[in-house]
Amino acid sequence: MLHSLDRPKQTILVVDDDANIRRILATRLSMAGYMVSTAPDGAQALNSFHQQAPDLIVLDVMMPELDGYDVCRTLRKESDVPIILLTALASVADRITGLEAGADDYMVKPFSPKELESRIRCILRRIDKPGSDITSSGVLEVGTLRIETHTRKVYKNNVLIRLTDMEFNMLKLLVSQSGVCISRLEILEKVWGYTQPDLGDVRIVDVHISRLREKLQSLPEQADSIVTVRGKGYIFPRVDT
Repeated sequence: MLHSLDRPKQTILVVDDDANIRRILATRLSMAGYMVSTAPDGAQALNSFHQQAPDLIVLDVMMPELDGYDVCRTLRKESDVPIILLTALASVADRITGLEAGADDYMVKPFSPKELESRIRCILRRIDKPGSDITSSGVLEVGTLRIETHTRKVYKNNVLIRLTDMEFNMLKLLVSQSGVCISRLEILEKVWGYTQPDLGDVRIVDVHISRLREKLQSLPEQADSIVTVRGKGYIFPRVDT
Protein backbone atom coordinates (compact mmCIF):
# COMPACT_ATOMS: atom_id res chain seq x y z
CA MET A 1 0.00 0.00 0.00
CA LEU A 2 1.33 3.43 -0.96
CA HIS A 3 1.54 5.71 2.05
CA SER A 4 1.09 9.45 1.72
CA LEU A 5 4.79 10.04 2.35
CA ASP A 6 5.64 7.70 -0.53
CA ARG A 7 3.44 9.41 -3.11
CA PRO A 8 5.20 11.33 -5.86
CA LYS A 9 5.14 15.06 -5.23
CA GLN A 10 2.77 17.07 -7.37
CA THR A 11 4.51 19.50 -9.69
CA ILE A 12 3.61 23.16 -10.07
CA LEU A 13 4.91 25.44 -12.81
CA VAL A 14 5.11 29.11 -11.76
CA VAL A 15 5.24 31.58 -14.65
CA ASP A 16 5.92 35.28 -13.96
CA ASP A 17 8.29 37.87 -15.38
CA ASP A 18 8.87 39.22 -11.87
CA ALA A 19 11.85 37.34 -10.40
CA ASN A 20 10.82 38.18 -6.83
CA ILE A 21 7.38 36.63 -7.28
CA ARG A 22 8.92 33.51 -8.83
CA ARG A 23 11.35 33.20 -5.94
CA ILE A 24 8.74 33.75 -3.23
CA LEU A 25 6.24 31.32 -4.71
CA ALA A 26 8.88 28.69 -5.47
CA THR A 27 10.08 28.84 -1.86
CA ARG A 28 6.63 28.74 -0.28
CA LEU A 29 5.25 26.02 -2.53
CA SER A 30 8.37 23.90 -2.06
CA MET A 31 7.96 24.22 1.70
CA ALA A 32 4.33 23.15 1.24
CA GLY A 33 5.53 19.89 -0.30
CA TYR A 34 5.31 20.53 -4.03
CA MET A 35 7.91 20.16 -6.73
CA VAL A 36 8.22 23.60 -8.29
CA SER A 37 9.65 24.80 -11.57
CA THR A 38 9.59 28.38 -12.85
CA ALA A 39 9.57 30.25 -16.13
CA PRO A 40 10.07 34.00 -16.73
CA ASP A 41 7.92 34.32 -19.86
CA GLY A 42 5.26 32.68 -21.98
CA ALA A 43 7.57 30.99 -24.49
CA GLN A 44 9.64 29.32 -21.76
CA ALA A 45 6.42 28.39 -19.97
CA LEU A 46 5.27 26.37 -22.98
CA ASN A 47 8.67 24.69 -23.24
CA SER A 48 8.64 23.83 -19.52
CA PHE A 49 5.12 22.47 -19.80
CA HIS A 50 6.05 20.08 -22.59
CA GLN A 51 9.19 18.94 -20.80
CA GLN A 52 7.76 18.51 -17.30
CA ALA A 53 3.99 17.96 -17.64
CA PRO A 54 3.15 19.82 -14.39
CA ASP A 55 0.03 19.05 -12.37
CA LEU A 56 -0.92 22.74 -12.15
CA ILE A 57 0.25 26.07 -13.58
CA VAL A 58 0.31 29.44 -11.81
CA LEU A 59 0.39 31.88 -14.72
CA ASP A 60 0.95 35.64 -14.76
CA VAL A 61 -1.10 37.59 -17.29
CA MET A 62 1.04 40.68 -17.96
CA MET A 63 4.15 39.37 -19.70
CA PRO A 64 5.97 40.72 -22.78
CA GLU A 65 5.51 39.13 -26.21
CA LEU A 66 3.45 36.09 -25.24
CA ASP A 67 1.10 37.06 -22.41
CA GLY A 68 -0.74 34.78 -20.01
CA TYR A 69 -3.96 34.81 -22.03
CA ASP A 70 -2.10 33.58 -25.12
CA VAL A 71 -0.29 30.90 -23.12
CA CYS A 72 -3.59 29.77 -21.65
CA ARG A 73 -5.29 29.57 -25.05
CA THR A 74 -2.35 27.64 -26.48
CA LEU A 75 -2.34 25.13 -23.65
CA ARG A 76 -6.09 24.57 -23.89
CA LYS A 77 -5.68 23.32 -27.44
CA GLU A 78 -3.81 20.32 -26.13
CA SER A 79 -4.18 20.03 -22.36
CA ASP A 80 -6.67 20.24 -19.50
CA VAL A 81 -4.01 21.06 -16.89
CA PRO A 82 -5.43 23.31 -14.13
CA ILE A 83 -4.39 26.94 -14.57
CA ILE A 84 -4.58 29.74 -11.99
CA LEU A 85 -4.06 33.18 -13.49
CA LEU A 86 -2.31 35.97 -11.60
CA THR A 87 -3.49 39.34 -12.87
CA ALA A 88 -2.90 42.97 -12.00
CA LEU A 89 -6.08 43.74 -13.94
CA ALA A 90 -8.80 43.91 -11.33
CA SER A 91 -11.89 44.57 -13.43
CA VAL A 92 -14.53 41.87 -13.79
CA ALA A 93 -14.17 42.08 -17.60
CA ASP A 94 -10.44 41.30 -17.37
CA ARG A 95 -11.10 38.36 -15.08
CA ILE A 96 -13.71 37.02 -17.47
CA THR A 97 -11.23 37.31 -20.33
CA GLY A 98 -8.89 35.03 -18.41
CA LEU A 99 -11.59 32.49 -17.66
CA GLU A 100 -12.76 32.50 -21.27
CA ALA A 101 -9.17 31.85 -22.33
CA GLY A 102 -9.41 28.60 -20.37
CA ALA A 103 -8.19 29.40 -16.85
CA ASP A 104 -9.72 27.51 -13.96
CA ASP A 105 -9.30 30.31 -11.43
CA TYR A 106 -7.64 33.68 -10.98
CA MET A 107 -6.14 35.86 -8.29
CA VAL A 108 -5.72 39.63 -8.44
CA LYS A 109 -2.34 41.18 -7.59
CA PRO A 110 -1.31 41.99 -4.97
CA PHE A 111 -2.38 38.62 -3.62
CA SER A 112 -1.86 36.60 -0.49
CA PRO A 113 0.54 33.68 -1.06
CA LYS A 114 -1.34 31.85 1.69
CA GLU A 115 -4.61 32.25 -0.20
CA LEU A 116 -2.94 31.06 -3.40
CA GLU A 117 -1.68 27.96 -1.58
CA SER A 118 -5.20 27.32 -0.34
CA ARG A 119 -6.65 27.56 -3.85
CA ILE A 120 -3.95 25.27 -5.23
CA ARG A 121 -4.74 22.68 -2.55
CA CYS A 122 -8.46 22.88 -3.32
CA ILE A 123 -7.97 22.38 -7.04
CA LEU A 124 -5.46 19.55 -6.72
CA ARG A 125 -7.57 17.86 -4.05
CA ARG A 126 -10.60 17.97 -6.33
CA ILE A 127 -8.86 16.48 -9.34
CA ASP A 128 -6.82 13.97 -7.33
CA LYS A 129 -9.83 12.68 -5.44
CA PRO A 130 -11.35 9.55 -6.96
CA GLY A 131 -14.85 9.91 -8.33
CA SER A 132 -17.38 9.74 -5.53
CA ASP A 133 -19.29 6.47 -5.46
CA ILE A 134 -22.46 7.85 -6.99
CA THR A 135 -23.07 4.44 -8.48
CA SER A 136 -21.37 1.16 -7.74
CA SER A 137 -19.99 1.16 -11.28
CA GLY A 138 -18.69 4.72 -11.06
CA VAL A 139 -20.83 5.69 -14.04
CA LEU A 140 -23.50 8.37 -14.32
CA GLU A 141 -25.86 8.24 -17.27
CA VAL A 142 -28.55 10.78 -18.08
CA GLY A 143 -30.09 11.03 -21.51
CA THR A 144 -27.32 10.76 -24.10
CA LEU A 145 -24.66 11.74 -21.55
CA ARG A 146 -22.33 9.23 -19.88
CA ILE A 147 -19.96 10.28 -17.12
CA GLU A 148 -17.28 7.86 -15.95
CA THR A 149 -16.33 9.13 -12.51
CA HIS A 150 -13.33 6.81 -12.13
CA THR A 151 -11.69 7.62 -15.46
CA ARG A 152 -13.02 11.20 -15.43
CA LYS A 153 -14.22 10.90 -19.01
CA VAL A 154 -17.46 12.22 -20.48
CA TYR A 155 -19.23 10.90 -23.56
CA LYS A 156 -22.24 12.23 -25.42
CA ASN A 157 -23.81 9.81 -27.91
CA ASN A 158 -20.65 7.74 -27.35
CA VAL A 159 -18.44 10.62 -28.52
CA LEU A 160 -15.73 11.70 -26.07
CA ILE A 161 -16.01 15.32 -24.92
CA ARG A 162 -12.80 16.79 -23.56
CA LEU A 163 -13.36 18.77 -20.37
CA THR A 164 -10.99 20.48 -17.98
CA ASP A 165 -10.90 19.00 -14.50
CA MET A 166 -12.98 21.83 -13.07
CA GLU A 167 -15.55 21.49 -15.86
CA PHE A 168 -15.73 17.77 -15.15
CA ASN A 169 -16.29 18.36 -11.44
CA MET A 170 -18.98 20.93 -12.14
CA LEU A 171 -20.81 18.69 -14.62
CA LYS A 172 -20.63 15.74 -12.24
CA LEU A 173 -22.13 17.87 -9.46
CA LEU A 174 -25.00 19.08 -11.64
CA VAL A 175 -25.78 15.66 -13.11
CA SER A 176 -25.51 13.84 -9.77
CA GLN A 177 -28.22 16.19 -8.47
CA SER A 178 -30.25 16.36 -11.68
CA GLY A 179 -33.62 17.97 -11.16
CA VAL A 180 -32.28 20.10 -8.30
CA CYS A 181 -31.34 23.77 -8.67
CA ILE A 182 -27.80 24.38 -7.39
CA SER A 183 -26.83 27.94 -6.51
CA ARG A 184 -23.66 29.59 -7.77
CA LEU A 185 -22.38 29.88 -4.20
CA GLU A 186 -22.88 26.15 -3.64
CA ILE A 187 -21.04 25.37 -6.88
CA LEU A 188 -18.17 27.62 -5.81
CA GLU A 189 -17.98 25.84 -2.46
CA LYS A 190 -18.21 22.29 -3.79
CA VAL A 191 -16.14 22.64 -6.94
CA TRP A 192 -13.63 25.40 -6.15
CA GLY A 193 -13.59 24.97 -2.40
CA TYR A 194 -14.42 28.62 -1.70
CA THR A 195 -15.94 29.10 1.74
CA GLN A 196 -16.39 32.88 1.60
CA PRO A 197 -16.73 33.86 -2.07
CA ASP A 198 -17.35 37.46 -3.09
CA LEU A 199 -19.60 38.71 -5.86
CA GLY A 200 -16.74 38.73 -8.35
CA ASP A 201 -16.10 35.05 -7.73
CA VAL A 202 -19.66 34.22 -8.77
CA ARG A 203 -18.72 35.13 -12.34
CA ILE A 204 -16.30 32.20 -12.32
CA VAL A 205 -19.29 29.86 -12.29
CA ASP A 206 -21.12 31.69 -15.08
CA VAL A 207 -18.12 31.61 -17.42
CA HIS A 208 -17.40 27.93 -16.76
CA ILE A 209 -21.07 27.07 -17.30
CA SER A 210 -20.93 28.90 -20.62
CA ARG A 211 -17.82 26.96 -21.69
CA LEU A 212 -19.34 23.70 -20.52
CA ARG A 213 -22.51 24.35 -22.50
CA GLU A 214 -20.50 24.96 -25.65
CA LYS A 215 -18.71 21.66 -25.24
CA LEU A 216 -21.90 19.73 -24.56
CA GLN A 217 -23.32 21.22 -27.74
CA SER A 218 -20.32 20.10 -29.79
CA LEU A 219 -22.71 17.78 -31.58
CA PRO A 220 -25.01 20.24 -33.42
CA GLU A 221 -28.15 18.14 -33.11
CA GLN A 222 -27.99 18.11 -29.31
CA ALA A 223 -29.94 20.63 -27.24
CA ASP A 224 -28.58 22.56 -24.30
CA SER A 225 -28.80 20.47 -21.13
CA ILE A 226 -27.89 22.97 -18.41
CA VAL A 227 -30.72 25.33 -17.55
CA THR A 228 -30.31 28.72 -15.88
CA VAL A 229 -32.77 29.38 -13.07
CA ARG A 230 -32.85 33.16 -12.97
CA GLY A 231 -31.75 34.57 -9.63
CA LYS A 232 -31.07 31.11 -8.18
CA GLY A 233 -28.50 29.07 -10.06
CA TYR A 234 -28.33 26.17 -12.48
CA ILE A 235 -30.12 22.89 -12.94
CA PHE A 236 -29.49 19.79 -15.01
CA PRO A 237 -33.01 18.54 -15.82
CA ARG A 238 -33.93 15.07 -14.70
CA VAL A 239 -34.36 12.73 -17.66
CA ASP A 240 -36.89 9.96 -17.19
CA THR A 241 -35.76 6.67 -18.61
